[in-house]
Amino acid sequence: MKGTVGHVPGLAVVLVGDRRDFESYVRYKTKGCEEDGIKSLLAKLPGNCKEDEVLDSVSRFNEDPSVHGILVQLPLPQHMDEERILSAISLQKDVDGFHPLNVGNLALRSWKPLFVPCAAKACVELLLQSGIELMGKHVTVIGRSKVVGLPTSLLLQRHHTTVSVIHAFTVNPEAITRESDIVISAAGVANLVRGSWLKQGAVVIDVGTNPIEDPTSGYGYRLTGDVCFEEAVKVASAITPVPGGVGPVTIAMLLANTLDSAKRVNGLSDLANTLDSAKRINGLSD
Repeated sequence: MKGTVGHVPGLAVVLVGDRRDFESYVRYKTKGCEEDGIKSLLAKLPGNCKEDEVLDSVSRFNEDPSVHGILVQLPLPQHMDEERILSAISLQKDVDGFHPLNVGNLALRSWKPLFVPCAAKACVELLLQSGIELMGKHVTVIGRSKVVGLPTSLLLQRHHTTVSVIHAFTVNPEAITRESDIVISAAGVANLVRGSWLKQGAVVIDVGTNPIEDPTSGYGYRLTGDVCFEEAVKVASAITPVPGGVGPVTIAMLLANTLDSAKRVNGLSDLANTLDSAKRINGLSD
């Protein structure tokens, strides 16, 4: 793109607080930007900062023409209004897909969201690239957060799956997952899903990234998933590892959204391959 219009796409991240999983994710995002020639900017704020400080950072990136994508790392501290902050992101720069208009358009099958949340896109992309048929399959999504669970369940319905959503108040979640062809876990609880939760041959997508103390690691911790890998691998026909599974694909989707945003701004968004790929993942048709 630099050779065509003279500049590169730009991605800005607003990070509030110092959670270990946040730092790991942002570190991989920054590395991905460097490898793909995307300018990376970071606004890092303390966890006790005021909501207006976060809004100021978002506003600054909204007005910066070199920034084509803005991401606010979620969840935010409890004293902040997430919806207010997400709504403040320019719709054209909402590459994480969390603006209320993007989420609303995702929920309405006749509408096309400008951006689809990256983790949801990553889950579907992994399934499609693995040749796994989605139409008519029973999929259980564990977790209903706005970051993963909710958008994933909405996107899967565009692919004509039957979706069950497991949450903290679900009665007998094991019985529901045992009936599922595909299980996607994004609960944020280490080793929640045991081998006994799965039926033979199920496909398992583990979105969980839970930091566990590990003095042998250079960072003092290691990441583990929601699924007990050692048990699940004996039952599942396919399973994603943690780390190295959904995470890198999620970052790839984020960078792809940023590139699409930059192309749109510069009148280059009519590339057929880009649009066809987006339609396939997003479950859209003409």
